[in-house]
Amino acid sequence: MAVDEGILEAVTRGLSPTTLRLYAWEPPCLSIGYAQPFGDVDIASLSSLGWELVRRPTGGRAILHTDELTYSVIGLQQDPNLSGTVLESYQRLSAALLKALEILGVAALAETNPSLAQGSDAQGPICFEVPSNYEITVNGKKVIGSAQARKKGGVLQHGSLPLKGDLARITSALSLSIDERQSAGLRVHARAATLEEILGSAPSWERAAEAFQRAFESALNLELQPSGLSTWEEKRVQELVRDKYGNQDWTIKLEQVR
Repeated sequence: MAVDEGILEAVTRGLSPTTLRLYAWEPPCLSIGYAQPFGDVDIASLSSLGWELVRRPTGGRAILHTDELTYSVIGLQQDPNLSGTVLESYQRLSAALLKALEILGVAALAETNPSLAQGSDAQGPICFEVPSNYEITVNGKKVIGSAQARKKGGVLQHGSLPLKGDLARITSALSLSIDERQSAGLRVHARAATLEEILGSAPSWERAAEAFQRAFESALNLELQPSGLSTWEEKRVQELVRDKYGNQDWTIKLEQVR
């Protein structure tokens, strides 16, 4: 999360170009949304499972990051692919996400949810059980969960593509009763799917990453150039880990540090 925000700050300062970042997580990590209550997390269970915890700079609900490809798109709001409202930029980026899935052999849709335009009352601590606009679905099940943040003229959108595994595992790290965990798990299975469930076998992370690169180039008319973090970005990331993402005041007591 510090890397995503560090690149965002570099982009807004004119130090870095628009960036597509593809990554994975080790060990598994539970990320909670910017304003999500910390009380949603069962710390004892999280610790016993050996999973880590981070609070994202973007909104939304909890995601268990494991057995997935995570992407982030970072650029200026004046970029044609990121301009306009959040929903307008979501719609443009969804074209690249759909193309990536097509390359992987998955026919998906970017669905709008009319109820959200009027204010949805959908609740739940888990990202993949809560509907959103322009969510990427296959047979009505969400396959990519995304969130966006804007800061000083910059845009960060990142999201998760589950490749394999049991999506209901996340319930083990949330503050839910046994019955609530069972119900939440059933809702997740009913509303979301991994690529392994859709295709019968999971593509490797490398194959999925290659599909994303090809898709973003073709769908958004980009020419991607591989690059590591700049010296400025590396320094800023270390500061963000120290002062924010590795700081319990940010993770636990968000309301005191806004």
